[in-house]
Amino acid sequence: MLPYAPWLVWFLPLAGALISIVASKFSSKLRDGVALAFSFAAVVMAVSMIPELLLGITIHEEAKWLPSLSALGLSELRFGLLVDPLSIFMANVVSIISFAVMVYSIGYMKGESGLTRYWFLMNFFIANMLLLVMSDNFIQLLIGWEGVGLCSYALIGFWYSDEREHWVGGPAPTPAYPPSHCGMKAFIITRVGDAALLVAIFIIYVYSKTFSFTELQGSTQWISALGNTPGLITLVSLLFLGGPFGKSAQFPFHEWLPEAMAGPTSVSALIHAATMVNAGVYLIARVFPIFHTAYWLGYTEFMNFFVVLAWVGAFTAIMAATQAIVALELKKILAYSTISQIGYMMLALGIAGLTAEGVEGYVSSIFHLLSHAVFKASLFLAAGAIIHATHSIYVTDTGGLRGKMQKTFWFMLITALSLSGVPPLSGFWSKDAILVSAIEAGQYGLLAVALATSAMTFFYTLRMIFRTFLGEPSLHLKEMEREGHHVHESPKIMWIPYGALALGTIVIGLSGPFLEDHLKDIFSKLLVTVESSGSIIASPIIPPFYLALSLSLAMLMIGGIPAYLLYVRRRADSQGIVDKNPLLKNLSSFFWNRWHINSLYYRLFVNNVIAFGRKTYDALETRVIDRAFNIILPGLMIGLYNRFKRLQTGVLSYNMVAVVLALLFIILMLMNFGRF
Repeated sequence: MLPYAPWLVWFLPLAGALISIVASKFSSKLRDGVALAFSFAAVVMAVSMIPELLLGITIHEEAKWLPSLSALGLSELRFGLLVDPLSIFMANVVSIISFAVMVYSIGYMKGESGLTRYWFLMNFFIANMLLLVMSDNFIQLLIGWEGVGLCSYALIGFWYSDEREHWVGGPAPTPAYPPSHCGMKAFIITRVGDAALLVAIFIIYVYSKTFSFTELQGSTQWISALGNTPGLITLVSLLFLGGPFGKSAQFPFHEWLPEAMAGPTSVSALIHAATMVNAGVYLIARVFPIFHTAYWLGYTEFMNFFVVLAWVGAFTAIMAATQAIVALELKKILAYSTISQIGYMMLALGIAGLTAEGVEGYVSSIFHLLSHAVFKASLFLAAGAIIHATHSIYVTDTGGLRGKMQKTFWFMLITALSLSGVPPLSGFWSKDAILVSAIEAGQYGLLAVALATSAMTFFYTLRMIFRTFLGEPSLHLKEMEREGHHVHESPKIMWIPYGALALGTIVIGLSGPFLEDHLKDIFSKLLVTVESSGSIIASPIIPPFYLALSLSLAMLMIGGIPAYLLYVRRRADSQGIVDKNPLLKNLSSFFWNRWHINSLYYRLFVNNVIAFGRKTYDALETRVIDRAFNIILPGLMIGLYNRFKRLQTGVLSYNMVAVVLALLFIILMLMNFGRF
């Protein structure tokens, strides 16, 4: 590990964000180079810590931050970094994926206005995410947590002037939203979850007198104190989940992520693959040893934490998959798949908590986070290249791109197959590890949901690839050709990053079994294995791995064959089939309308709040404040004026008498206070 690497890994991108502003005063190339160089420096620092990861070493570094709190009877707050396998793993995922996105941005954002703001926010985003994963206490983590939320708001709404070309949604009559609206939507929804998380952390602090992760894990006294109040552990558990569910776009806080596509595609890749959506999974993984140990030591209310985590993850996974099946926006299909895949990770962590050992489910979630970060970043960056080339966000405006964007086609096909869990790519091993953990834990209901989601994933992924790259060019593309706008491959500065990530998903896939076993060895040191007779599950007749493999391959066939027949062989018109079948038509409409959850939120919260605001404005602003300042107060002043003007007769002798009386009054007052 390089000297001060845990400190520099997050500080260097922060410095780069600030220095890029100064550099912009001299040269745009210097500004771009500074932004890129400092993000690469974070990669160097993160990679230098890999030996500690491989050895499973934990290092705790801290410095005094707010020692004066001890004088107030509160525990001293220190600025600390926790260098352990989880933080090193996350730091490498965040920094490497982020650097690939930054390189891509050089080409993708070329010619855009506001690039100084863009580079500042991107590096500031990376710095906050790295601070979040390296922190050793809740307060410090929350600083990075909220910093990530602030940057996401600013970057999703990057094109805040709201030109129509940057809107997302539609086509009509489906509503479309401008970037500024989408950024605010993400900010508000995630703040709701963050507020719940903040309350949970405060309650934990009241009973434990510490924010430190290591101190919380090293003592059970605060858990006993919580347990003395029936229902309090359950309350804290559910409130705590609000933060991760909000950041990772899990039900019921998932509706912000589809609209996050209003930002530049590079921002979408950063949010969906490297930073924000992974923050929730990371936080659950960070506190997992604390809650898991407490549950298996007899504090059974913590079971609610893991049950809710697993089932919300499962429900979110299948719900988002159904929406991806009917989505028409290229990036929105990928957004729904992100929500779904994060649901897989939450499901795995929930399953891990419900088993005494917990290592299998825990590692499967971490492994899937890695494979998802790699293939999803590549998919988003490739999608950005397609949107750049076709000038449209809809897959219906593409078609036949394979011959014109061959590199993008092959890279996107590889990563799409990895997303679908096709062997031997990385997504196959990580997704199968989750299925194995469900089988070993005896959670067959969760297994069924995961399998159904897997089939849907392969269907909508192939639908996306086939509609984009195969078949005849769309009318939109033909019109572009007639106007002289020829579709072509993206420049090297853009395709090399997503090509390298596609290669990465192959490498991870080929080393999948070895990598999974090594991750189990490393992360088993973080988890406390608890003896419990209640965790014994009858072993299935078929070994879990082979059972999961068989089921997974069956789901690939169930999802893949219809997609192939509909979108490659074109044996039938998919829209025609839906229109002729009332059940399919209703289901398609239900999925297209996002299970009506988005519209429900707008009716309950947005429209009602706006209506309340208008009524309040009418009642207070118009009838009270305007009336008071425009009618009552002027009338009062006029009345006073009319009364006092009678004192001003205009006769000089009267005025002199008034002056003399005033002087006498002043003299008497001064004499009374001893001034004479």
